[in-house]
Amino acid sequence: MLIIKRHNTDPYFNLATEEFVLKEVAEDSFMLWRNAPSIIVGKHQNTLAEINVDYVKKNNIPVVRRLSGGGAVFHDLGNLNFTFIATGQSDLLVDFRKFTRPILDVLLKLGIDARFEGRNDLTIEGRKFSGNAEHIWKNRVLHHGTLLFSSKMTDLSQALNADPLKFKDKAVKSVRSRVTNISEHLKEDMDVMKFADLIHEHIISMYPDARAYDLGDEDHQKINEMVRAKYNTWEWNFGYSPNYNFKKILRTERSGTIEFDLDVKNGIILHIKLFGDYFSKFDTEDIEEALTGVSHEESAISKALERFNLDDYFANLTLKEFLEGMF
Repeated sequence: MLIIKRHNTDPYFNLATEEFVLKEVAEDSFMLWRNAPSIIVGKHQNTLAEINVDYVKKNNIPVVRRLSGGGAVFHDLGNLNFTFIATGQSDLLVDFRKFTRPILDVLLKLGIDARFEGRNDLTIEGRKFSGNAEHIWKNRVLHHGTLLFSSKMTDLSQALNADPLKFKDKAVKSVRSRVTNISEHLKEDMDVMKFADLIHEHIISMYPDARAYDLGDEDHQKINEMVRAKYNTWEWNFGYSPNYNFKKILRTERSGTIEFDLDVKNGIILHIKLFGDYFSKFDTEDIEEALTGVSHEESAISKALERFNLDDYFANLTLKEFLEGMF
């Protein structure tokens, strides 16, 4: 069992590292790592339907899609992530209880009655502190989970506070749970890095062949290439989303009401209709035509509208207000 040391807190790099170790490192591995504030969405989710777009934009929070399924989660430096990657028989690879048991054992030693509940959660007194997910690749499994230790709960709730009325799709929806930080239940003060040390020590005691392993310069080059080609791209993080219908009503004091109705496939606007009680000099079909085939992404929409004077189509409406209606 390789104990791979991870110090990077860049979410794009960390998600790419998991895929690299899964596919390029032959031995079974264990990793603990942290991300700077970021939102990590499940592989099969509609990203825009999971996040509070305004809050994410205002706070410049990275949004990254992971390999595994499940729901969206908010990461910060008070959240510790653990990853097991193992080889085995295909029919025995999925085992949430096996890979979460070491975490429960560490907490038991600290006097915390933590439990495995539901499909993939760890809880304390009925409140969730860990969500877990798995991804199978050939005869290998990647199991990873979050460990809320001292996360900022306000940031967590605001970042994931999406409007469910905007979207209609078949994507996997996140289920919001009552959550808690591990640190709230400790009998003695401890920081997140000390907690990480305790987990490392426990894993080493479980596996006689456990040894520390550092990723080398060549490994880092390959991971950074994965970041460039996949994990830091709009196509993976947003465009990979399932097909969806987006509706939003924008009300402005100067322009009146505008309703946005979009059909989106692979992140591309296939059809858009604009309705409302706004006044216009020209027919808004010009705007609809210009946005058909454009990515449902702010910079792409802004570029497509550069040649228009929006005031001719929506009296007194600014580009900023129009973009608010698109997300």
